[in-house]
Amino acid sequence: MKKIYTSIDIGSDSIKIVTAEIYRNKMNILASTAIKSEGIKKGLIVDAAKAIISIKEALTSIENMLGIKINKVIASVPANNAEFALVDGYSTITNEEKKVTGNDIIRCLQACVYNKIEDSRELITVLPIEFSLDEESGIKDPKGLIGDKLSVKAIMITTPKKNVYSVISVLENIGLEVVDVTLNSIGDYYEFKNNLLDTKVSGIINIGGDTTTVSVFNKGILMNTKVINIGGKNIDKDITFVYKLNLIDSRKVKENFAVAHKRFSKVNEIFEIVNNEGELLKINQYEISEICMDRLMEIIKIAKNELKDLTNKEISYIIITGGTSEFTGFNTLLNEFISKTITVADVSTIGVRKNRFSSCVGMIKYFDDRLKLRDRSYSMLDEEKQEDLVSAKKKNNFSDSSIIGKIFKHFFDN
Repeated sequence: MKKIYTSIDIGSDSIKIVTAEIYRNKMNILASTAIKSEGIKKGLIVDAAKAIISIKEALTSIENMLGIKINKVIASVPANNAEFALVDGYSTITNEEKKVTGNDIIRCLQACVYNKIEDSRELITVLPIEFSLDEESGIKDPKGLIGDKLSVKAIMITTPKKNVYSVISVLENIGLEVVDVTLNSIGDYYEFKNNLLDTKVSGIINIGGDTTTVSVFNKGILMNTKVINIGGKNIDKDITFVYKLNLIDSRKVKENFAVAHKRFSKVNEIFEIVNNEGELLKINQYEISEICMDRLMEIIKIAKNELKDLTNKEISYIIITGGTSEFTGFNTLLNEFISKTITVADVSTIGVRKNRFSSCVGMIKYFDDRLKLRDRSYSMLDEEKQEDLVSAKKKNNFSDSSIIGKIFKHFFDN
């Protein structure tokens, strides 16, 4: 069975959905969509009815691309008031060969959180730091090793129950089964992780619509995270105040005309628009880019200071992601005015070449990584659904010479 997964990121600005297949340790994107969200403020669902409408629209969009219905998803949950605890536990190897299996790893991880979760909180995930087998420590993946006692040190992450159940209830309301939940920060890291990041202390800043999430990782393990109430919509409000525009028009001008660094703007470039008072404005690109630039620098400086407060260790690398990071000239702004150790992310996977999808793509990678550690094989699409996916390809007459045709042929004909 092919390993096909769907993830959903319910953000204040947009609903993102990605469906992908993991094949020979490589991710192939089958479909992706981003739809404007309603009913979500500061990362939390505040109006379930409006949120359901937005999610249904995004779901319909992805299903139309695939030609099949989606029934199961991995979902992100708000990181607001997340708590992190260092835990440990062990399991005894009981099989005759004394060989560690995926079941032993599962029992070991369950043991390290048993009776350690408060009634008001929900377990999000357990991040193994290292396993020990008898007297040998520092093991990352103990499967197949011989021993009597398997131990683990891990980070247990919990959030208030309302963070989780508000998301699950909305998704179940539209017929979706949530097979796993995680934090956007973990998804972001898994999208950008490499051998260098896995050996250092690093930070990730995700600039969303209403909020900015800052997270600290130590050798690939999420150690702490914080949600700051400032984001891309603050830029929209600045433009609204200066030019007396409504927020919709302000966002349109920002996304279609402004740049992150005024050096990349053109003084003679003009955007014409009528403001709330009926005046025809001729907005200069240099001036509006200066407005955006000032607010971006403020957001980054606040986020950087919050990162420092999350750890007493020196942070080697900081990555910025999220939809707001897609501004032209963002990297130059960072290098000149903030720090050369901070870089803007580059989501380059075919099918999702935008930073707004980093959490969604990474959530799928993280989910698959957890399955491998536990020696589990799983797909959100059963064989019948996979046949429907093949039929959808034939129905849409994708030629074998087209990119989509080649992808489907590679996936399902081999």
